[in-house]
Amino acid sequence: MVNVSASSIRSVSKDLRAASLALGASKIQTIFKVTIPAAKSGIMTGSVLGIGRALGEAMAINMVAGGSVNLPLPFNSVRFLTTQLVSEMGYAEGTHRQVLFSVGLVLYLFIMIINLLLQKLRKGATENE
Repeated sequence: MVNVSASSIRSVSKDLRAASLALGASKIQTIFKVTIPAAKSGIMTGSVLGIGRALGEAMAINMVAGGSVNLPLPFNSVRFLTTQLVSEMGYAEGTHRQVLFSVGLVLYLFIMIINLLLQKLRKGATENE
């Protein structure tokens, strides 16, 4: 996320920054009024990629959390939806397999909703300028 955002900021034209400074803007004004708005699409892309990756990193969390199915109380182990899919798909049959596919559909819809919300936020931010 940080790499994509930093790369996007670095890709903003030096001429654009120089023009802002030549018009009398300070370095801070140039950063916040010129550089960041010019790099906004790359920053938002980095954010979307970061959120998608965070949602998909359930295996590491599963290892830390213990990986067993328990009531999700504090300090008890928990099981995440993606880990449930990975752990049980190999031996699932019949209704169990259908339930796992339904869990996958729920995950897919959840990620799509997050992506749509982020796109609306990005469009709303660009319309306000």
